[in-house]
Amino acid sequence: MIDQIHHGDCLDILSQIPNGTVNLVYLDPPFFTQKKQTLKSRKLVTYEFDDKWDSMADYIAYLKLRLIAIKEVMADNATVFVHCDRNASHYIRVMLDEVFGYDRFLSEIIWAYRRWSNSRKNLLPAHQTIYMYSKSDRYTFNTIYTDYSASTNVDQILQRRERNKHGKTVYATDDDNNVILNGPKKGVPLSDTWDIPYLNPKAKERTGYPTQKPLLLLERIIQLSSNPDNIVLDPFCGSGTTCVAATLLNRRYIGIDTSHDAVELSRARIGNPIRSDSSLLKKGRASYENLPDEVQSILNTLPVKPVQRNSGIDAIHDRFVDGRPIVIRVQRDGERLEDGANHLKQAGEKKNAILMILIRRHQDVQQTTFFNLIPPEVTVIDSIDGIIDDIIESHLHTES
Repeated sequence: MIDQIHHGDCLDILSQIPNGTVNLVYLDPPFFTQKKQTLKSRKLVTYEFDDKWDSMADYIAYLKLRLIAIKEVMADNATVFVHCDRNASHYIRVMLDEVFGYDRFLSEIIWAYRRWSNSRKNLLPAHQTIYMYSKSDRYTFNTIYTDYSASTNVDQILQRRERNKHGKTVYATDDDNNVILNGPKKGVPLSDTWDIPYLNPKAKERTGYPTQKPLLLLERIIQLSSNPDNIVLDPFCGSGTTCVAATLLNRRYIGIDTSHDAVELSRARIGNPIRSDSSLLKKGRASYENLPDEVQSILNTLPVKPVQRNSGIDAIHDRFVDGRPIVIRVQRDGERLEDGANHLKQAGEKKNAILMILIRRHQDVQQTTFFNLIPPEVTVIDSIDGIIDDIIESHLHTES
């Protein structure tokens, strides 16, 4: 049973697993979307599963029957992570309380991410929910530490804290009013909100399975609630991400799925695991904000959407003309006007821009002399700061 992907209904396969042997369970079942989930891989293989139900009651009954069986195979130190979204999360939470007990609820994890635009008249869905329950109070939990936030000051990191006689948290001092240091710290314990990027369409680990989750997400769950050589179970394994993550982290695995294609896909991934490294997590979101401060300050005064990673375009105006964008660039320090204009022209043409505007921040003799080198497609305007600087310089020149 162990280290295998099994084809069939998990309710049938679970009866073959000895009770009390599984240390961690993760399940990503159908979400009650009332749709047939389908997607085609790069190799033009179509993966699909039916997520249509007669009623919410039928859906919850289906899950409850399988979670009761899952509880039986869980060891006393085991936890279960149930992945869902807004369609049925409130019903699933109540059902989990009934199966595992209200007192066995541990966390409601919010997996937050940024995805594509939403055309519906509603807020953009940008998170999913993962409920974490234990079988007993002896569950495995490995604290994961994260970096301090940028707003954390050095005192918060170094100094010990205590409660004063009024119950207020203060920095601790000795009898001579000297600061008491807290010693080395590992960081901030992981919270229940996880900012992990959704798999983009070009990610190396993308398989074409319609509900594939990123390895980074499953690796975190496995690190949090299991140890090496523990058994990890995924009764709705789909593309096999849980089993791949377990293999990479030296855990044993059991995968189950009703789809023959999903089982074959999972087995292939186990033999050749691929992880897509997330530059976003490695570098942080701030690393993608590469516009110079002087450029950003000008854009902040305009009705535009800044563009952080384009060599020619700094912003897109909020207005479009005939469905085509208006693109903007701000002249850099030390940049010749014609160079900035050419960068903007090349980038703007690729985006089918109807208007390209270059904001001049400063001017000198060379720029004035070679103004005829500016491409005719680019319109040059002066920034307010540049105009004021020119007036000041002109005034100083007149006085001298």
